[in-house]
Amino acid sequence: MINLLQQHDFFIDKTIDSCICLEQQGYCNENYVIVSEGKKYIARKLIREDIDRKFEYSIQKAAYRICIAAEPLILDEKNNLMIAEFLEGKHKRKLNTEDLKNLAHVLRKLHSIECNKMPIDIEIKNQTDEVVNAFQTITSYPEEHVLCHNDLNPQNIFFSDEIKFIDFEYAGVNDRYFDLACVCVEFKLKSIEEQYLLEYYFQTEKRNEDKLRAYKILYKELVQEWFLNNNS
Repeated sequence: MINLLQQHDFFIDKTIDSCICLEQQGYCNENYVIVSEGKKYIARKLIREDIDRKFEYSIQKAAYRICIAAEPLILDEKNNLMIAEFLEGKHKRKLNTEDLKNLAHVLRKLHSIECNKMPIDIEIKNQTDEVVNAFQTITSYPEEHVLCHNDLNPQNIFFSDEIKFIDFEYAGVNDRYFDLACVCVEFKLKSIEEQYLLEYYFQTEKRNEDKLRAYKILYKELVQEWFLNNNS
């Protein structure tokens, strides 16, 4: 990896002091922390070929402009490489009331980004009665399509003075309740905590708990099928 980086235009006039592979890796990329002349970068060796990396990069740029993501610096599709600024912060597994308030605010900012893509289709193979009923519930309510992250697990959210998102590879147009359901499931929010999240997110807007409950069912099933497919 370091040989590739040293030959790259971005580092051609820079000295690379260290290149460390992160212990925790995802399924879609190999992640490295680069230190060069006192600055830290995150370098991602892109593994999966079925992801629109140009779109991912453009969404991260848009998110960076409204201060909810790291600055993306390089997309090198030829070498399957993406470089961004390094974020300082920590991941959380448990959210307090202030965290929920701040996260709801950042989610609203993300959902305000304009995107001309068609909405994604939620495809679930295991059509249990619960899944079928969840789809029926969703179709009984108006669609609320926005740009969603679609993968808001704790590893993709950095908490510091500000909250920022990383890994936009699954970003796309979806119902905003999908991201809300993702947060509820991934952080194992209790009922009262879900109420706080909805209150902070929707403010004076109308909210619907049945729709959230339905998306939680679909999200859980999608995650299970995703891991089964990738582990196989």
